[in-house]
Amino acid sequence: MDFFDFLERNNPRVDRELEKLAYEVIGAAIEVHKELGPGLPEKGYREAMSHELSLRNIPHACEAPVMILYKGKLVAEGRIDICVAGRLVVEIKVVEHLTEVHRAQTLGYLKASKLTLGLLINFNVALLKDGIKRVINSM
Repeated sequence: MDFFDFLERNNPRVDRELEKLAYEVIGAAIEVHKELGPGLPEKGYREAMSHELSLRNIPHACEAPVMILYKGKLVAEGRIDICVAGRLVVEIKVVEHLTEVHRAQTLGYLKASKLTLGLLINFNVALLKDGIKRVINSM
């Protein structure tokens, strides 16, 4: 999946403003990866991303709480690595390969928070573009 063709995807659930926000976050992630490279702990990338987003005046919250409901009952509280502008979920990983479980986690956070778009970013790659996947909540 190529992140450079975001605007050409024309997904009706993702508006241009959200796509622009995702593009800006990807730019920040590329800068972090360029500076730090692969191989560091996830927390380091999360903190570096937060700092880079702040430098770019992009509003965000780290470890944003999300309530997990089951049939109307609160059963757990999750933590989104970074929630950008209250609209975009960013899940950070440092793994050999992104798996379906990572995608499912991101989708779960999207559903629980009632948001549409998530970026799943694996910083443990030589080229960051190979570690970025978008996840869309179509529900």
